Amino acid sequence: SALAAAAPPTFEGAPETYKMIFDNDKFRVISATWKAGTTDKPHGHPLAFVVYPLDDCTIRVHNPDGSTRDVVSKAGVPTPGPVSESHTAENITGKDCHAIFVERK
Repeated sequence: SALAAAAPPTFEGAPETYKMIFDNDKFRVISATWKAGTTDKPHGHPLAFVVYPLDDCTIRVHNPDGSTRDVVSKAGVPTPGPVSESHTAENITGKDCHAIFVERK
């Protein structure tokens, strides 16, 4: 399956969802917008990151093995995320969701 191999980073794998807004030798900052009811394209998180949600949101992560997990975010509550090779993210919230990712290089 397309999810089985390592996927490109967010902003390359799913540019309709993830936009790089800052990049230097130490950090990368990515703005994410998940439209209500949509699933983004396969992508990975090759760097350690913190996600800062701008909305209360529930994202269903689809893993390469077919399993899923629901990530419930609260606006303004930063959460560290795992380095991962490949998954897709489905917005099951019923409204658009926005977040900022800060990746440490």
